[in-house]
Amino acid sequence: MLRLTEIKLPLDHAEEELRSSILKRLQIGDGDLLRVEIFKRSYDARKKGNIVLVYIVDVEVKNDRSLLKRFKKNPHISETPDMNYRPVIKHQNSIGDNGVDDRPIVIGMGPCGIFAALLLAQMGLRPIVLERGKSVRDRSVDTFVFWVKGRLNPESNAQYGEGGAGTFSDGKLYSRVGDPQHYGRKVLTELVNAGASAEILYVNKPHIGTYRLVKIVQQMREEIVRLGGEVRFESRVVDIKIDRDSLKSGLECGQMRGVHLENGAFLPSKHVVLAVGHSARDTFEMLFDRGVYVEAKPFSVGFRVEHPQALIDQCRFGEQAGHELLGAADYKLVHHCANGRAVYSFCMCPGGKVVAAASEPGRLVTNGMSEYARNESNANSAIVVGITPEDYPGNPLAGIALQRELEERAFELGGRDYKAPGQLIGDFLAGQASTTLGSVTPSYTPGVRLCDLGTSLPDFAIEALKEAIPAFEKQIRGFAMNDAILTGVETRTSSPIRIKRNDSFQSLNTLGLFPAGEGAGYAGGILSAGIDGIRVAEAVALSMVRDR
Repeated sequence: MLRLTEIKLPLDHAEEELRSSILKRLQIGDGDLLRVEIFKRSYDARKKGNIVLVYIVDVEVKNDRSLLKRFKKNPHISETPDMNYRPVIKHQNSIGDNGVDDRPIVIGMGPCGIFAALLLAQMGLRPIVLERGKSVRDRSVDTFVFWVKGRLNPESNAQYGEGGAGTFSDGKLYSRVGDPQHYGRKVLTELVNAGASAEILYVNKPHIGTYRLVKIVQQMREEIVRLGGEVRFESRVVDIKIDRDSLKSGLECGQMRGVHLENGAFLPSKHVVLAVGHSARDTFEMLFDRGVYVEAKPFSVGFRVEHPQALIDQCRFGEQAGHELLGAADYKLVHHCANGRAVYSFCMCPGGKVVAAASEPGRLVTNGMSEYARNESNANSAIVVGITPEDYPGNPLAGIALQRELEERAFELGGRDYKAPGQLIGDFLAGQASTTLGSVTPSYTPGVRLCDLGTSLPDFAIEALKEAIPAFEKQIRGFAMNDAILTGVETRTSSPIRIKRNDSFQSLNTLGLFPAGEGAGYAGGILSAGIDGIRVAEAVALSMVRDR
């Protein structure tokens, strides 16, 4: 097959126009074009009055070899690459048959843990998955109770439970990570197999939406079990057993021997995938206390900002706003401040809402989510300021202490009942507390308490945000509108630590411990977390083969 890129057509083009464009590009007759598959469809909205669709297509044609030779100097015509995922080992029936000691353990069932467990199961390695929270449907009930009534379950919420933090998000499936082994395609294909729309395989910036993710996550769990895996909910790992008597390559390294659960059980294993997500602070503390190498890493803090979605649509798409193929418009913004800080938009949720994402009592965190239709009245995103370990000196866990401090301050400003502190942008820029809402109604539940957010973040962060918002106005007219609402605080943009690993994906000083995903500092979103889960599962499989 041949791959054709940069095929541009009008937004409202007829279906046959795509075929005609292919025939014209290849200079062939209709009878020579046997099959067309859309690999990717995006849009170019740089000219709002003339938005065009941009296609990458794979085509089956007669005499493809001669066409490749004829167009060998054309950068937009090439042979279709093989994008099939191939596991590093074939299905191993025997590895997992020697007793429980040989079964790999996966801690955490967010996107990274799910894909690590799925791949291990597909290779016949019968993983045991330990999730501290509940199944995705039971967890959804607890999360909605918190959103409506303000009753937090510290073990079952927007952070903890089957599906991880990504379940209550926009379900975004795009990433900036490289994918030479087609891991990303593997992630998308497995999601489709579990019930996601096939359009995620080709649309630009695909997303699934929260409610659809619930069913998909459940289907993937059932597939893991069908393949011989085991999933245990409400099974919090409280300690790990490490044998530190061995020496490897001149460095003192421990060897994983198993994990201790809160219920008193001990599960032996020499291969443990740590995919706990960015909010498992008690787990991070336990690992640090046990001597696992951990280091501080940069992360970001800020607020959620809400605007009318119609304003964003109009700014991005002009008179073509509302077109079915364009959907709700998003944005991506960044500003480099005079004080050296970077402020940027993060986790933009078109047609969505701001949600309560706390996981610890007495601390308040916000996040954003959208349903598949993205048809809520507000657009929201985080606008956050980058911070580094220099801003929170101390041991490697000092970033967690800063997060907690900011979340406790937000809890106080919100009235200590999980209402979020909020402020109109106009008042924030003027440095005065808000007392009444304007034209934008905040979507956060259990509710918003208006105040002055100027004390909710470090002074340097407030200064940077006040500089960045007017700068963003130059890119999106109306961004700095007086009535847009800021809701605090956003602190869980990424993990504040990194659990470093070596070339075999194992902890630098604990063999058999495979740090993975967002919590370990190696991913940032559903797709990249899924990719990392696959890579780590491959490393586990290779290690198990070598250990036989």
